[in-house]
Amino acid sequence: MHFARSKLAFLTAALLVTGVALADNNQPAPEGAARNAAALVSEAARYEHAEGVPRDYGRAISLYCAAAKANHPDGQYGLGWMYANGRGVDRDDAIAAYLFNLAAQQGHLQAQNMQKLAATAKPVMPPCLVPPPKVVQAPAPAELPAGREPNYPRGHIYNMVGKVSPKYEVDPQLVLAFIAVESGFNANAVSPRNAQGLMQLIPETARRFRVKDAFNAEDNIKGGVAYLQWLLAFFKGDVPLVAAAYNAGERAVEKYRGIPPYPETRDYVRRITALYRKTSHPYRQNLVPASPMVSRVVAAD
Repeated sequence: MHFARSKLAFLTAALLVTGVALADNNQPAPEGAARNAAALVSEAARYEHAEGVPRDYGRAISLYCAAAKANHPDGQYGLGWMYANGRGVDRDDAIAAYLFNLAAQQGHLQAQNMQKLAATAKPVMPPCLVPPPKVVQAPAPAELPAGREPNYPRGHIYNMVGKVSPKYEVDPQLVLAFIAVESGFNANAVSPRNAQGLMQLIPETARRFRVKDAFNAEDNIKGGVAYLQWLLAFFKGDVPLVAAAYNAGERAVEKYRGIPPYPETRDYVRRITALYRKTSHPYRQNLVPASPMVSRVVAAD
């Protein structure tokens, strides 16, 4: 439910009449790292109200957010006010309520007044305050001596791969090799590029193969195996090219007509093929798309 516009207008007028301000807008903002949260609020207010600088709601939001992250009530209130009035962002009462609640808990009077108006909205944290996912680096699998087969950890993940892979006509041993190299069997792994879960699916690939939760082991495996099935069809079962495409993307492999000359990709292919020594794999011909970015994903029953 949106705030009543008449109530917002009345409260805005009251604040202006009583001379309430978030900070001293005449105070110049300190330089660089010396800026504190109060100075951030002051500068944000200048950009919000075009006081001595061109109006820039995006800049104001960024500054208010920086102050809010420092737990400054004026920063929380200012950011909430931007969301409550749709200044530079889509109006969002739930986010505004969250921020007004934070400021009100620190005794911010104006936030307490707004908190009453926002009581019907279920608070939601603003995107700029959501902590980034924890980056968990996957350990590199140990190199195997020639003739020795990999000994993957037995358990839920191993069994899930054995259950899912045949439905997509992909060798479970190939899937296990990708999981070992991508995440080291860590379902919570996150790369610096935001690849997630066991098979390190980036958000775009997860959406492409209908993965709802990349940190759910079964969802992640299904999405990763579906992608491998598609890559095997596209590259006609050529395992090294499939590995290269999984790491660098289909377009890169097409561009270089083979494994791209990226050190990371070449090392990646070497590690996959060290664990899965077959250079070719059966594939579904009816899955071959018309172009590298158009696929027909056949979901397993």
